[in-house]
Amino acid sequence: MPAVGSLAPRLRVTDAKRRWRPGMYHHATSIVPEQDEKSRSGGAGRPVATPRESASSPIRPLVLDLDGTLLRTDVLLECIVAVLRRNPLALFSILLWALQGRAVLKQRVARLANLDLTTLPVDQRVVALARAAAAAGRPVVLATAATEELARGIAERFPFISHVIASNAKTNLKGPAKAEALIKAFPEGFDYAGDSAADLPVFAAAETVILVRARHNVVARAKVLDKPTEILAKEHSAAAVWARALRLKQWSKNALVFAPIPLAGALFAPQAWIAASLAFLGLGLVASATYLVNDLFDLPHDRQHWSKRDRPLASGALGIKPALLALPALMALGFGMAALAGPGVVLVTALYVVVTLAYSLWLKQVPIVDVSMLAGLFTLRLLLGVVAIGAVISPWLFVFSFALFLSLSSAKRHTELTRAKIHGVSLRGRGYQALDEPLLLGMGLAAVASSVLILILYLMAEGFRAGHYTAPGFLWCAPVIIFLWQMRIWLLSQRGVLDDDPVTFAIRDRPSLMLGAALVAAFLAAHLGGALPWPA
Repeated sequence: MPAVGSLAPRLRVTDAKRRWRPGMYHHATSIVPEQDEKSRSGGAGRPVATPRESASSPIRPLVLDLDGTLLRTDVLLECIVAVLRRNPLALFSILLWALQGRAVLKQRVARLANLDLTTLPVDQRVVALARAAAAAGRPVVLATAATEELARGIAERFPFISHVIASNAKTNLKGPAKAEALIKAFPEGFDYAGDSAADLPVFAAAETVILVRARHNVVARAKVLDKPTEILAKEHSAAAVWARALRLKQWSKNALVFAPIPLAGALFAPQAWIAASLAFLGLGLVASATYLVNDLFDLPHDRQHWSKRDRPLASGALGIKPALLALPALMALGFGMAALAGPGVVLVTALYVVVTLAYSLWLKQVPIVDVSMLAGLFTLRLLLGVVAIGAVISPWLFVFSFALFLSLSSAKRHTELTRAKIHGVSLRGRGYQALDEPLLLGMGLAAVASSVLILILYLMAEGFRAGHYTAPGFLWCAPVIIFLWQMRIWLLSQRGVLDDDPVTFAIRDRPSLMLGAALVAAFLAAHLGGALPWPA
C-alpha cells in the first residue's frame, strides 16, 4: 500500500494527531500501544507478522466520512449558521460566495465562523468502530468535503484518526472526486463509512460499505452494489424527532388563547371557540418555526447545557438542512391559519414573531429584559385570544398576566442559575452571573405577590360585577390556587429540582395538574353555580 503522502498534488494529507493532547476530550482514548520487540517475536525469537507486515492479508484502512457520519451534523451548514448568528446581513455575502462555487463558499465561511469544534455532536457508534479498527492496527482515515483546516481541527478530537483528506480552495472533495482520491491513495482497497447519496461513488469503490443513519433510498442503492454492508440505522423515528424539534409540548402555552372565552362570558359561543382554535393553530405553527430559529442560533450554548444538549438540533438528531427547509413552510401554514381567524389575528401573530426573534437573536442575553420579554410573549398570547373572539377584556387581566408570567420567567432563569451552580458550570448565552440568583429570587417572589394582589383587585373592581357569573363567590378560589401554584414552582426552583421551563414542568407535575383542575372547577362553578339547586 503506498504512503498516504502519495496522493495527487491537488489534495493535502495531514497528520491529524500532532496537535492532539491526551485527555483533551472525555470520549477520546489513546491508541493501543505498539508491541515491544519481545512480544513481536512471539517471546522466543521467532518473528510474528503484525497486521502491517502480513503480505498475505493486507490491512485495509477504514475511511470515515465527516458530515452525517463521524459527526451528526453538516460542518458547512454549521459554519453558515455561525456566520449568520453574528451578522444576519452576511446572508448576502454568503449568496455571493455560493455563486462562485461550493469550494469558495466553504473556504470563506470557515474563516468567519470560528466554530467550537469540540462541541459538534458525534455518532458514538462510528467512534466505537474506528477505535476498534485502530486497536486492530488498521489506519483510520478521515475523508471529507469540508475544508482542510476544519477537518484537521475536528480530527484532533480523535486520537485514532491517522490521516485527513479534505477539500481545498480549488477542489471540493465530494462524490466522484473523493472516490478518485481514495482509489489513488489506497489501490489495495479500503472500507468506507458514509451516509448520503453523494457517497455512492465511494461505496462503489470500497471493499466494505458502512451506512450511517442513511435514508432508505440510499440504503437500497448501496445494496445494489452487492458488497459487504453494515447498517447503523437512525436511533429515533423521524416523527418523534420532529415532535421534539417543533416543541409540540410547548403548544400547551398557547392555550392562553382560549382564556378570554370564559372571561368574556362566551363559554357556550361556538364561533368564539372556532376563532380561538384557528388562532391557536396559527400561533402554534409560527411558534414552532421561531423555536427552530432559536435552536439554530443557540447551538453553541445548547451543546454545553446539561439538558438542552439533547435537543434535536443540538444533538444532531435533526439536521440543519431540514430545519431550514421547514421554516418557510411552518410560517406560511401558520399565517394562513391566522388569516382565517381575521386580519387582527394576523397582526398580533406577526407581532409575536417579531418580538420572539428579537428575543432569540439579541435580548435573551440582556438581564431583566429577557424575563420581561418572556412575560410579554405570554401576555401576547392572551391578547391574541381577545382579538380572535372580538371580546372586550379588562386591562387588569393583562397586568395580571404580565406579573404572573414575570414570576414564571424569573423562575426559569433562577432554575438555570441554580442548576449551573450545582453542576459547577457557567450559564452560557445569558447575561446572568451566579451572584444574581438572590436578585432573581426576590424579583420573582415580588411578582408572585403582585399577581395575586392584582387578581384580587380585579375581582373586587370588575370580576364580581360581571353579569355572566351566576355564583361569583367561587372566584375567590382563583387567587388562592394561583398563589399556591406559584409558590410550589419557586420552592422547587430554590431546591434545584425544577425543570428549565416551569410551564412544561407543570404539565407533568401531579400537584400542579390538581391545582389547575381546581381552578377550572372554580370558574365553572362561578359560571354555572347559580343555576344549581343549592339547599336553602
